[in-house]
Amino acid sequence: MDNLEVFTENDLGNNVGQLIKDAEKGCLSVITKQGAPVILAVPFDSQLLKLGLNRSIALYLFEKKIVTLAQASQIARLSMYEFLEVLRETDIDVVDYPVDEIETDVANIS
Repeated sequence: MDNLEVFTENDLGNNVGQLIKDAEKGCLSVITKQGAPVILAVPFDSQLLKLGLNRSIALYLFEKKIVTLAQASQIARLSMYEFLEVLRETDIDVVDYPVDEIETDVANIS
């Protein structure tokens, strides 16, 4: 998965370089032990410093379409309105609705 890399405890030793490369690309990674997640590796960047851990993770997961707007606002520990304000300050689209679907819906309404 290119949005969230998963490493097991056993294969982590051979993949530390990949974990670092993923972080440099801005990707989150999960490290598991016996199939259960135990560590979340988060890239250390200006967004993390500016917004904090919860908001930074929420933005990442929402942008990659891993979580919904409601779930992202919960992760960020904000109301949905407050999270929308955070989104407004980024280049992340709140609604990702393809133009052809909009045209189809408008045609169906008419």
